[in-house]
Amino acid sequence: MLRINNLYVEVDNKEILKGINLLIKEGEVISIFGPNGSGKTTLILTILGYSGYKIKSGEIIFKNILLNDLPIYERVNYGIGVLFQKPPSIKGVQFKKLLEIISKNKGYLDYIKILKLDELLDRDINLGFSGGELKRSELIQLLAQNPDFMIFDEPESGVDLENIKIIGKVMNKLLDKDLSISNRKKSGIIITHTGGILDFVEVDKGYVLLDGKIICEGNPNEILRNIKENGFKECEKCVK
Repeated sequence: MLRINNLYVEVDNKEILKGINLLIKEGEVISIFGPNGSGKTTLILTILGYSGYKIKSGEIIFKNILLNDLPIYERVNYGIGVLFQKPPSIKGVQFKKLLEIISKNKGYLDYIKILKLDELLDRDINLGFSGGELKRSELIQLLAQNPDFMIFDEPESGVDLENIKIIGKVMNKLLDKDLSISNRKKSGIIITHTGGILDFVEVDKGYVLLDGKIICEGNPNEILRNIKENGFKECEKCVK
């Protein structure tokens, strides 16, 4: 579904991503581990097409469509969605109005109570929301948008255990985890620093991003255990 070929990206004339290669098949979910400053955010924003992230060489291909020069809205229309770690607040735009505009169906309405968002619908988008409310706000927007490919940026950061469980439940719904992998149509990337969300969402493969390079790939739980025991630098010894 998403293929990244030998991707090099510059930000402010500084090379951040250095030869990234990734393949995420239909129905597959991967996790990307990495410390702060490793290039995780640059990778996300480059996939989304944000300005300021200059592709020096390489390709981003989604559903056999080359994304390199496409604007953000076209990428979204093709079926890419994102849960941001720190989403913006939008004063003057009512939360429920946004959901009505972006929704492809009304299936998301069933999750308003599950995500405890009833009292937030009449408020401005994300304005004054707590950490947990922000994450749940982003999740209901993804449910309304119903994209085919999702990027979850640090979904467990800034939230308590109860909220992580709820977030994991909804992520599993978004990713068709109730279906066998051969019947799943949704795919995604989970960006994580702590790996806490992996207790609630099953991931098919893990990667380690360090200094703009993929230095390790394999079983996500084994990678996470190694990181916790030895740190990220030890992953450089990983056999790809």
